[in-house]
Amino acid sequence: MKYLITFSYDGSKYSGYQKQPKKRTIQNELEKVLTKINSNKKVTISASGRTDAGVHAYNQKAHFSLDNEFDLDKLKHSINSLIPDDIYIKNVTKVDDDFHARFSVKAKEYIYKINIGEYNPIEKDYIFQYNKELDIPEMEKALKYLEGTHDFKSFVKAKDIKEDTTRTIIKAKLIKDHNLITISLLGTGFMRYMVRNIVGMLIEIGEGKRKSEDLIDILNQKDRTKAGMCAKACGLYLNDVYYE
Repeated sequence: MKYLITFSYDGSKYSGYQKQPKKRTIQNELEKVLTKINSNKKVTISASGRTDAGVHAYNQKAHFSLDNEFDLDKLKHSINSLIPDDIYIKNVTKVDDDFHARFSVKAKEYIYKINIGEYNPIEKDYIFQYNKELDIPEMEKALKYLEGTHDFKSFVKAKDIKEDTTRTIIKAKLIKDHNLITISLLGTGFMRYMVRNIVGMLIEIGEGKRKSEDLIDILNQKDRTKAGMCAKACGLYLNDVYYE
């Protein structure tokens, strides 16, 4: 029986989502628990995508198969009772055999949080502590240039560049609530570090080091060295994954 889980996690104490030898990862923790529930028969999970060390998720998705059929509420409770308390299963559903948590994705939304107010040590692992004013209107203008289909080669590390670096950003927006800035990017897909590199560029625009229009030139140059800094992992969240 194939199941789909929706889950959240605090990534601050993990070496990322994807399992790695001798490192604490979200995938490792989930697979250990699911294998135990599956009468100690190995279970492998497939997620909508991986997140890097220090990155969080509100609604990550993953599928897996178990040998027996379980009541969905009981399965959710069983997993939550065994996994570390910085991971939480929000929902469990049954899916068809041809469903794939990664390849069936239609869109994803990432958000990035920035504190432009006074430094807050309690939030340092969850909100980027920039702690200075930024030019919000200029950043909002730059975000609109991201919408649509573009080659995002300038926002991917050279070693991570794939044959196709074209992606579609469906909606890009900025929300300011007092001293908290939240940048939201909804798109058909994202490459590794792409969102953090975009945010780094937006911060430089907000600082006045670049103009919003520079984003157009940087996209056209298709050169990572032209795009500026990579924002810290702590402010990044996988907000949601859409299949329809």
